[in-house]
Amino acid sequence: MKILKVYFEKEGYTVFLAEDGEKALDIFYQEKIDLAVIDWMMPHVSGVSVCKEIKQKGDTKVLMLTAKSEVENELYALNIGADDYVNKPFHPGILLTRAKKLLKDDQSILFDELKIDLQAKKVFKNDVDLNLTKKEMDLISCFIRNRGKILSRENLLMTVWGIDYEGDDRTVDTHIRRLREKIGGELIQTHRGLGYSFVKNK
Repeated sequence: MKILKVYFEKEGYTVFLAEDGEKALDIFYQEKIDLAVIDWMMPHVSGVSVCKEIKQKGDTKVLMLTAKSEVENELYALNIGADDYVNKPFHPGILLTRAKKLLKDDQSILFDELKIDLQAKKVFKNDVDLNLTKKEMDLISCFIRNRGKILSRENLLMTVWGIDYEGDDRTVDTHIRRLREKIGGELIQTHRGLGYSFVKNK
């Protein structure tokens, strides 16, 4: 699961890992989860039970991982509420693509005159390409996927620059200032002493 975590974090997602079904449900109740990727065969509480409980409690998307390729099991996964399923073994990129479709992150997002295309990794303002740098695009992707949440400098550094980055966390402030100059200052909000957040859709 750690390699999946790396794939998702590179795309700007915040990832929580659970070693069993009980931990998965703990995370579900403690954090705001948009998508749960659940293995059918989980210890303590089965993936099927976790899926049922998550779907009963809210609108979190569920993607089931299963080594069971029989059509009956695939139908069962969908009938208990799973939004999609992927048979093991699989390439992490395929799982990521399916997850993006469930989260609708393969579509363009509009904020007034701003159009953010996460799939093409481009941002347009009044239909003009802003030519964001890779780090600026990674930042805005991270904000979009966590919009409404306050992200600390440390969180942004780990997600965008990586765990091995050894520079000053003030580089986050510098890149956000430049990003604001391009997209407009009102979309990224500063929370003094806490971090930054991206406004929710109006």
